[in-house]
Amino acid sequence: MTELEIKEQENKKLLEALSHLEEVNDPIDDSLYKQFDVKRGLRYADGRGVLVGLTRIGDVVGYELDSEGKKVAVPGKLIYRGYNIEDIVKDCVAHNQFGFEQCVYLLLFGELPTHSQLKRFTEFLGEYRGLPENFTEDMIMKAPSCNIMNKIARGVLASYSYDENPEDRSIQNILRQCLELISRFSTLAAYGYQAKRRYFDGKSLYIHNPKPELSTAENFLRLIRSDKSYTRLEAEILDLALVLHAEHGGGNNSSLTVHVVSSADTDTYSAIAAAVGSLKGHRHGGANIRVIEMMDDIKANVKDWSNETEVADYLRKIATKQAFDHTGLIYGLGHAVYTISDPRAILLRNKAKELAEEKGCMEEFNLYTLIERIAPNILYELHGDGKRICTNVDFYSGFVYSMLNIPRELFTPLFAIARIAGWSAHRIEEIVAGGRIYRPAYKNVSGEREYIPIDDRVECEDNRCTPKKSDEVATSGPSD
Repeated sequence: MTELEIKEQENKKLLEALSHLEEVNDPIDDSLYKQFDVKRGLRYADGRGVLVGLTRIGDVVGYELDSEGKKVAVPGKLIYRGYNIEDIVKDCVAHNQFGFEQCVYLLLFGELPTHSQLKRFTEFLGEYRGLPENFTEDMIMKAPSCNIMNKIARGVLASYSYDENPEDRSIQNILRQCLELISRFSTLAAYGYQAKRRYFDGKSLYIHNPKPELSTAENFLRLIRSDKSYTRLEAEILDLALVLHAEHGGGNNSSLTVHVVSSADTDTYSAIAAAVGSLKGHRHGGANIRVIEMMDDIKANVKDWSNETEVADYLRKIATKQAFDHTGLIYGLGHAVYTISDPRAILLRNKAKELAEEKGCMEEFNLYTLIERIAPNILYELHGDGKRICTNVDFYSGFVYSMLNIPRELFTPLFAIARIAGWSAHRIEEIVAGGRIYRPAYKNVSGEREYIPIDDRVECEDNRCTPKKSDEVATSGPSD
């Protein structure tokens, strides 16, 4: 064994020992959260979010409060600047228009654009879809990533260096930065994917130039496909997915991240990169991949996809931790706000049927709708907690992307391509209307200890000593 290998082994043992210290020191008794009335996850015990801000950008409606302050479930609604998302989608369909660019305009400026305003705005976005000179070679190809979300975050931060005025906090400059990022997100994701294909998967590399006259959905399909081709229906359903993911209120984790980081008076690129990191999380933007993996498992273990009894029996195995990943979760069901219905799931399901008919995937589509119908009842029967749940947008989005032959590593980046619209609106709102840095309180529940001089400290074998903990719990309020 070489000297370097011996050193690496020693370092590994040290990390294991230090990790042990972390594990024994960091856990906090669950009873303390109740004792100090901590709103874990910024939520009340009934699941309602703690009110930490005001917004004019969007609203997520899944319940109302009765005269006693109790939650009463209502059919879900998603509101952009006061307009119901169903009306926005309906109007786009009636006029045979792509809707994402119109939603970007609405979210940023608070008003629906006229024909001429939308035309000029779409042209403006199209002009900035290309990346700065040498950006693709220096920032993407020379440092490829196995995860496209990390590549996008790096691309956002690198954009600071290509901006001649990155620190200007004027609204006009921040708006300019946000619009450029909105325009380029699809290109960053597509080129990041191509670099990943080449350097991690050993496949061919295709770098196509975006076309300014095309919509965001059209350009994305063009950039990820070797032949640059797509059908109108494919572009329409991807555009719909972007519309439905563009905004979801200020309380979702990544939008809250934008507010928190922006409140510190940092630059636009730092705030948006932080949001990308939040969205990457499996509890946030990565959920539709888990749905697809679960559906793969169901399709492999259920012989007759149309047999309701057979499908239900397997869902019960999943829900009782006997199958799939043994978590007991049926992915794609349940939401923090929606209970009766998720309007995004309904709109996407209806459009998915059109694509399934075109792609010859109706058997699989029928399996999805069967699970959507019976899974909530199965969970209710098993848990009986009085709360019925519905399918959420993640249940169908992964299926749609799969029918579009979009690789799974691009599922979460697609979420980011859409949500950069909402993030930008929240970034500007925080600058205009916030004005105060976020500083919630954390209760210290560790008692004060007598200091031990370094000469008197005892090192246990392999550093695996468990520090003596005080039985005393701090009861004074936060000092900061």
